[in-house]
Amino acid sequence: MVNGTSEIWTEKYRPCKFSEVVGQEDIVKRVEALTNALNIPHLLFAGPAGIGKSTLALIVVKELFKENWKENYLELNASDERGINIVREKVKNFARTKSLGNVNFKVIFLDEADALTPEAQQALRRTMENYSATCRFILSCNYSSKIIDPIQSRCAMFRFKLLEKKDIEKVINRIIETENLTINPESVELLYEGSEGDCRRCINILQSTASVSPSITSELVSTIISSAKPKDIRTVLDYALSGDFQKAREKLLDVMLKQSISGQDLIKAIQKEIWNLPVEPEIKVKLTEKTGEIEFRITEGSDPFVQLQSLVASFVLAGLGKE
Repeated sequence: MVNGTSEIWTEKYRPCKFSEVVGQEDIVKRVEALTNALNIPHLLFAGPAGIGKSTLALIVVKELFKENWKENYLELNASDERGINIVREKVKNFARTKSLGNVNFKVIFLDEADALTPEAQQALRRTMENYSATCRFILSCNYSSKIIDPIQSRCAMFRFKLLEKKDIEKVINRIIETENLTINPESVELLYEGSEGDCRRCINILQSTASVSPSITSELVSTIISSAKPKDIRTVLDYALSGDFQKAREKLLDVMLKQSISGQDLIKAIQKEIWNLPVEPEIKVKLTEKTGEIEFRITEGSDPFVQLQSLVASFVLAGLGKE
């Protein structure tokens, strides 16, 4: 959900075929081959959010079972239901029954499996072993390192990558054409930067923007995602590097208060802009290190106004050759 808009478009534009999945071509080819053989192993999908893990699992199930897919498929979100009782009861009861149709097994999809407790993972390990004849598991996680080794060894692992701009652009163009919207290249760039490779987030931002106006502009996108404009950040840094701390501070506070940008979002914007500054590479490295330190302090609960002013002071010192 983004700014009060439900994920209607996320479901509406979810791929229904292997060929419609963007950005994971190698993985899709291998998973499609396994699915066509009607005998998939246990699968482990690992990678960041919003890049197609759950969608690919759903496509596999629909391709395997066709119209009977709902009767042969159980989906659980492990972040909500992650205790050992869920594995012992709900998962086990579903896994021990025979499937309907021509395929000899059912499929259980455990989303966010890395949120399962260690005890639940140990119970799951035995369930996967005992009921492999009647059930296959598809596990989805952000961090495969949080999945115990015995489960990893029982699964064919697929590591998903963040979507590139060209992949996000394909999805955006399909939605724009279907919904009769208009968009310019600058707005597409902002949507990609705002989503950070997360297709679900990109679609939600686009839906929120389209609810305001059918003409998608960069100003509207910036307002929806509440991100600082690069030119404003560059102005702050230029003032600082020229030695004018007062103007840099005033512009920084103006961006934070009038545009309602959080301290952490500003830190990210500053970090991106550092590498465009006309200073020596050694200074860029030092400023990046300082930015990381300030970001950690803000995350730990320090006052963002004070910490960001401290960061601006570091840029002033760097501009004066004293950093």
